[in-house]
Amino acid sequence: MKRSIISYYIFIITTLVFNFSCRHKVKNSSLGSSIKSQKPNIVIIYLDDLGYGDLSSYGATELKTPNIDALASGGLKFTNGYASSATCTPSRYALLTGVYPWRNKDAKILPGDAPLLISTEQQTLPKMLSKVGYQTAIIGKWHLGLGSGNVNWNETIKPSPNEVGFDESYILAATQDRVPTVYIENGNVVNLDKNDPIEVNYKKNFKGQPTAKSNPEMVTMKWHHGHNNSIVNGIPRIGYMKGGEAAKWSDIDMADHFLDKAQNYVKSHKEKPFFLYYAMQQPHVPRTPHPRFVGKSGMGPRGDVILEADWMIGEFMKTLNEEGVLENTLIIFSSDNGPVLNDGYYDDAVEKLGNHDPKGGLRGGKYSLFEAGTRVPFITYWKDHIKPGVSDAIVCQIDLLASLGKFVGIDEKTTDSKDLLTSLLGETKKGRDHLIIEAKSNTALRSGNWIMIPPYKGKAMNKKVGTETGVSQEYKLFNLSEDIGQKHNLAKENPKKLQELIQTFNKLKK
Repeated sequence: MKRSIISYYIFIITTLVFNFSCRHKVKNSSLGSSIKSQKPNIVIIYLDDLGYGDLSSYGATELKTPNIDALASGGLKFTNGYASSATCTPSRYALLTGVYPWRNKDAKILPGDAPLLISTEQQTLPKMLSKVGYQTAIIGKWHLGLGSGNVNWNETIKPSPNEVGFDESYILAATQDRVPTVYIENGNVVNLDKNDPIEVNYKKNFKGQPTAKSNPEMVTMKWHHGHNNSIVNGIPRIGYMKGGEAAKWSDIDMADHFLDKAQNYVKSHKEKPFFLYYAMQQPHVPRTPHPRFVGKSGMGPRGDVILEADWMIGEFMKTLNEEGVLENTLIIFSSDNGPVLNDGYYDDAVEKLGNHDPKGGLRGGKYSLFEAGTRVPFITYWKDHIKPGVSDAIVCQIDLLASLGKFVGIDEKTTDSKDLLTSLLGETKKGRDHLIIEAKSNTALRSGNWIMIPPYKGKAMNKKVGTETGVSQEYKLFNLSEDIGQKHNLAKENPKKLQELIQTFNKLKK
């Protein structure tokens, strides 16, 4: 009897120890094991031409962006986050493929009728995630080409985003200021009337069709440069378009339209892991805020659409929360390149700027090799998983392919994309050692705290938009830890460092 009682107590104690051990192991299990079992959703929120200084979380005092600020304060705000290029198409190419855009001679700002830039044989972020069971979608701006040339807009367009890894796509083909001014869903123009076929041409107008030059009285937004072709909704565009009246979008409703699509996507796909590339159009031209936001910033349409975008993001975050998926969703927020004020229309962006600095103390802007061209807001947010803070690690959108591959358990090796998962999750403050940035086919090197810009032929100032290009006929060398505004060229004062970076740059380019 005594032996039975002893055996019973031994059994009880052993069971308690075992259970405690199991609980302890679960509690302290590695993040990798947790990710493997949970398969978190992944959302990339990508803005268009948003500058490093355009958010209150990045120092803006004239604009308040509370919803994006909530991502920054609740997640990890990067002070050295980069787009791959100072213009849109190349950055988007790099984000989705993990390949430097300067390696592809066609990766430059595309017209609306350009063929698909990404090869259907190429590895892409959505293709990679599909391998491990993710449902994938893009909603918003595409601007990576469609079809294989001579697109017939009145039939199903192939190849499209659906042929490079996206299960679902709801896009505008290029930019809001380019034709065709229609939405395209899974390769088909939305609301197309086959009796009113669409024709697009980027070289010559269609007979009898009004343009901003021939019929200036039809324009409600005055063009400054480049935007003087077909008129849609009173706004002159780049390129010529005929037909498709029933399919044409409403500019002022575009942000609401994409938000609705993004919200519905979450609601209909919340039962399985999903990857959503939510590519917003703000604050790219033409800046067409909904009447709810007109005048809210006091800085004209550019400021208004930034506030509009912030509100949209707040509503999207509410949807993630209400649908019960917020805690299981990794969100990456960034912009495709730096800011520009006058990018083709007179819209008071310059006149009403006031004390606001879209560059956030950096030099340059969109189209520039200087820092403001490619250093952009960059935030990672994953509720209860990423510890809130600020990171100075050098990270780039090109690294999302390898990093998210590691995140979902895929060892995805590419020449250019680096696994920075621990940096993006805040587990280390170390990022890239070296990064090649690009602006209009010219490249420069960020290495540690240094940046080296080689000599190039061209103009030092883009007079149309009022931005320094970073181009000159001499080497430029800056120590960003001491000179964030890149005012002091150290190339002649520090020839040893210059030569070191030239050698590194040439090696990486090869």
